[in-house]
Amino acid sequence: MHGANYRDGAGQPFTRKKYIKGKPQIKIAKFQGGKKGTYEFCVQLLLNEKIQIRHMAIEACRLAANKTLEKTTGESGYYSRLRIYPHNLLRENKMIAAAGADRLQEGMRRAWGKAVSLGARVKAGQPIMELYVNSQHVDAAKKALKGSCVKLPGTPKVIVLKHGKSSP
Repeated sequence: MHGANYRDGAGQPFTRKKYIKGKPQIKIAKFQGGKKGTYEFCVQLLLNEKIQIRHMAIEACRLAANKTLEKTTGESGYYSRLRIYPHNLLRENKMIAAAGADRLQEGMRRAWGKAVSLGARVKAGQPIMELYVNSQHVDAAKKALKGSCVKLPGTPKVIVLKHGKSSP
């Protein structure tokens, strides 16, 4: 199974998890990281197109950005926040591809599929991740987000916003 199979969010999202017995666990460990405080700038990672992102890709992006920025600023020099949550269940109709398996599978008959993963549908221009930093670490935050966006599908954009002296 490839992530490219689920990149386009075609059709109605399936989010009713109470009817499903074997639902997958979300792989995202934390949605917020670093140290809360007052920061001058907010560096955001946006995607330029409407796309669906699997929870494994979101977690890989978060880990890469936090690890890169932590080396530069330390644990208390930034605050990161994920802005999306994977609600949608992604299903797969697994096919058997071994010799003699032609009698064990039904093909496309009753092909509802099992829930294998979770995904988040993102609109064009919607922020995915935010890093709050002070002025001396803005370039490091931009570099961290540019390095982590290779884990995501689509074409990314990194923008810097003046945040002020309030808490995120």
